[in-house]
Amino acid sequence: MVKVAIQGIAGSFHDIAAQCYFGKENIELVPCTTFKDLFACLTENASMVGIVAIENTIAGSLLPNYNLLRESRLTIIGEHKLRIRHNLVAMPGQTIDDIKEVHSHYMALLQCEEFLAAHPHIKHVEAEDTAAEGLRISEEKAMGQAAICSKYAAELFGLEILAKGIETNKHNFTRFLIIGNEIMRDKLAGDREKNKASLVFSLPHEEGSLSKILTILSFYNINLTKIQSLPVVGHEWEYLFYIDVKFNDFVRYRQSLDAIIPLTKKLRILGEYAEGEQTI
Repeated sequence: MVKVAIQGIAGSFHDIAAQCYFGKENIELVPCTTFKDLFACLTENASMVGIVAIENTIAGSLLPNYNLLRESRLTIIGEHKLRIRHNLVAMPGQTIDDIKEVHSHYMALLQCEEFLAAHPHIKHVEAEDTAAEGLRISEEKAMGQAAICSKYAAELFGLEILAKGIETNKHNFTRFLIIGNEIMRDKLAGDREKNKASLVFSLPHEEGSLSKILTILSFYNINLTKIQSLPVVGHEWEYLFYIDVKFNDFVRYRQSLDAIIPLTKKLRILGEYAEGEQTI
């Protein structure tokens, strides 16, 4: 049994991703209100891991989580890519015409804008969490209100699905990172072969500095799968670069790091892990 801290509650997409990665029977959920609370919880509990959304194929990167990960000194143990299916759910016995308000996280509302535009009589109300709104509606028996959440949340809270798969883009995936300390990494990694890594570094403010890094990675046959820049607070026009790379040869990958370290500042390996599976 693994204690897994998630942002949100049971029924959330973080919960579903944790079940996909570890197996439903193998986890004990530790709900956290915010991502900041989640990282604090992991720092205080060395025998716990966490699962954190880091990017979405539609909304892009969750930028605050990059900083939280870097500042925490935790490491990435693994990843999972989850297909996000949104559903309009409400107390049983109602139709869409009965619904006056829909409550959900702003991102879920945004991802369902086409469906919501087709039902202009429904007022949109932003909330902190998708599953939590389903739970609230269930507990309050709030008629005339709906939530946008997962099918699993609807089943947990005894709600009826009024419309399935209402997300505008059906290629809606979120990538989750499994994070923890090095002891938990060694305990949970098992036989999974490392073929992916996440790095962060800054560069001198010189012409061609990033181009040199990319050229070296290409020489060593390292596939750059993502690059994200964030400003260094307090240092005008300086940036941190977060990159994800894939490789077939771990030795060549490490040789590429040896080659780029002299050209970077404060390079840190955020994690070396197996590329995650994708749940459709």
